[in-house]
Amino acid sequence: MPHHLSRWTGLAGSVLLAVAAFLGGALPHGDLRPTPLSIWQGRNGPLIIALWLVGTGLLAWAWWSLRDRVPSTRWVLVTITLWLLPMLVTPPLGSRDVYAYACQGASYAGGINPYEQGVSALPCPWLDTMSYIWRDTAAPYGPLFVVLAGAVVTATGSLVGSIVLFRLTAVAGVALMAWCLPVLARRCGVPPQRALWLALACPLVPVHLVSGAHNDALMVGLLIAGLAVVASRPGRPLPLLGGGLLLGLAAGLKVTALVVVPFAALAAIAGPYRFRALVRDGAWVVGAAVAAVVGVTFAAGLDFGWITGLEQGNLVIAWTSPPTAVGQTVGYLAALFGAHVDALPVTRAIGVLVLVVLLVWLWWRARHRDPLWHAGLALAATVALSPLFHPWYWIWPLAVLAATARRTGWFTVVALVSSFLVLADGTGLPRFTKMPGAPLMTLLVIVVVVRLVRSARAAREPAPAD
Repeated sequence: MPHHLSRWTGLAGSVLLAVAAFLGGALPHGDLRPTPLSIWQGRNGPLIIALWLVGTGLLAWAWWSLRDRVPSTRWVLVTITLWLLPMLVTPPLGSRDVYAYACQGASYAGGINPYEQGVSALPCPWLDTMSYIWRDTAAPYGPLFVVLAGAVVTATGSLVGSIVLFRLTAVAGVALMAWCLPVLARRCGVPPQRALWLALACPLVPVHLVSGAHNDALMVGLLIAGLAVVASRPGRPLPLLGGGLLLGLAAGLKVTALVVVPFAALAAIAGPYRFRALVRDGAWVVGAAVAAVVGVTFAAGLDFGWITGLEQGNLVIAWTSPPTAVGQTVGYLAALFGAHVDALPVTRAIGVLVLVVLLVWLWWRARHRDPLWHAGLALAATVALSPLFHPWYWIWPLAVLAATARRTGWFTVVALVSSFLVLADGTGLPRFTKMPGAPLMTLLVIVVVVRLVRSARAAREPAPAD
């Protein structure tokens, strides 16, 4: 497809999604327990689903068709801006999380620790906009975001005003990515226009980051900025301190940003890896990141309850998380023999253990090769092996890998598929496709593991003699 045709195809898709958002997006007083069938049977149901499907398809096709041949950085930025414009004025699309942000901000502004009590304790003035499952659970976000949410609610005093400010914050995060991704890409030998296109033209960005106003936008923006600073000034204490501070602020929004800090410490080394060089240069990054997280936590008058708040993800059961899918499949197989087995706690625990081992192995491997690319792999592993997967989570590794990876196929395919997993009002299709979704994901896990084992064995075999 010619690049100019791709631009207008994507814009048409964005406009169709904006119309879908007005007709049946995640509206404040929408159905809190929808199903695909109830949406279809509701007012304008077939039209809403058709607009969502065609709009997402056009955006996805326009993005995919140019993934390896975008003309220039300027062209990419103009195109992305055009695609984002319709999303700036729509109701929330694809998620109700922004209502939870507002309620948690109201709780904090009202003197309640959101890590100790749910938003129903105040109660939140907009409680009826939130999904029932999250009303009495602890906030899973970092202290910096709790403070930010409290400031947003205090400044606006209204739900609509809060949504506007949260969306502007998300736009600021996307702009920060647009500014820093070319810097990181150049340091890693990747064409900057390709990195921008893969990371920011992906349908996940206009739908979930901008229209959905997810805090992941600012988190990833700070993370990319921190990595760009570290990569640009290795061995120089002051820039490394600044880069570590940015990474710590990203972790203050969502703790998963800490995954990249050990890899950033390797990227901070000037010259080849030596343990003394790691201590000399990497300590600035690690120290600043930890100090930022601890400092923000205590400055907010909070504690580290946000760590236990991460466990709330276990409440959602969807096959898009591979450990969850394996646990579901074990239960289905046991049911064939008349047994009731809840394997989810076991498979999810195994997933966490595998993740820990994998992160250590990736870091050890990254000592002598591409630490920033390995940081992207570490984020991908973190998303894949967590008990819960939301489509917008994939933007974390997507942004880093877009600027560091030579081969783009596998992680762009995941982003492409993820774009179709959530309907306009936030209804997650995986919840209603457990069969055959879980067995198929389990089969994919088996295939990937077998291929990785074969690849590892082939790498250990000696090269044939001439």
